[in-house]
Amino acid sequence: MARALKGPSARRAAVSLRDPMAPRLFRVRRLRWETADVATFDLEPSGRPHPCGFAPGQFNMLYVFGVGEVPISISGDPGAPMQFVHTVHQVSVVTSALCRLSRGTTLGVRGPFGVGWPMAEAQGQDLVLVAGGIGLAPLRSVLCELVRHRERYGRIALLYGTRSPEDLLYRQELERWRGRVDLEVHVTVDRAAPEWRGHVGVVTTLVRRVAMDPAKTLAMVCGPEVMMRFALQELQKHGLPPGRIFLSMERNMHCGIGLCGHCQYGPIFVCRDGPVVRADRLAAWFGKREV
Repeated sequence: MARALKGPSARRAAVSLRDPMAPRLFRVRRLRWETADVATFDLEPSGRPHPCGFAPGQFNMLYVFGVGEVPISISGDPGAPMQFVHTVHQVSVVTSALCRLSRGTTLGVRGPFGVGWPMAEAQGQDLVLVAGGIGLAPLRSVLCELVRHRERYGRIALLYGTRSPEDLLYRQELERWRGRVDLEVHVTVDRAAPEWRGHVGVVTTLVRRVAMDPAKTLAMVCGPEVMMRFALQELQKHGLPPGRIFLSMERNMHCGIGLCGHCQYGPIFVCRDGPVVRADRLAAWFGKREV
C-alpha cells in the first residue's frame, strides 16, 4: 500500500500534479491599502470556484500580463481556502503594476511553492513571532492559524516593528490581537512624532520583554535580512538555540521550483528548500556579503 505523503512532501506533490510553470487565472476580488505604498489583494479563481489550499509561509508567483512576474508570500487565512491573499510592497516595476490593478482585473498565479512555517512542530510549544516591516505579511497566516486553534499552543508573543506609525500593517487586526488576553503583542517604531504613545526603538529591543523557556520555545522571524540577523543574535542571547529559530528568507525567485538557480543561498534553493529555513541550516552563510 502506498504511503500517504505529509508536510512539505505532500505540498510539493500537489504542485507536481499540474505544470508548475503554467499560471492559473485569478481575478482581484478586493484591494485595500495598508499604507501609502503597501496594498493587500484578495484573489479568487477566475471561472469555477475551487480551493486554493496553502500552508502558512508558502508563496505564489504573481504574473501581471505584459509586465512580468514576482514572488509574493501568501498572507491569507488557511481557514479561508477559497481565495489567496497577498500583501504587496510597491518597490519595483511589477509590484507597482500589481498595485495599479483594480477590482475584477485578471492576473496569473503559479504556486503555492516552498516550505512554510513549522506549524506541526509548533504544537504544544511557546511561540515568539518577530516581524519587521512588511515581514508581518508572511506571519499573518500563522497568526490566523494560531488564533483559530489557540488550545494547541502554549504562550504566544508577537514582536512587531516598523519605521514609523504610518507604516503599521493590518491595523484593525493588530488591535484585535492586542485586545486578546491569550496573545502577548508588543509593537515598536524606529521613529515617531510626540503623539505616539508606544515603544520607540528597533524590533530586536522587544525580545527582552518576553519571558521564554528555551527548551519549549520556537521563534519565527521575518523581515529585512539585517533585522533578522540581529533578531537571531538577540534570541540566542536569551538562550534560544538556532535549531529552534526559523527564518523566512527573501530571494530573487524566478521559477519557483529550484531549476533556474536565481535564489540559491549556499547549498539551498530558497524557492524549493524555503522560504522558511531553520537558522542552524544557514549558520555558515547567513549575514555574509555576496551570498
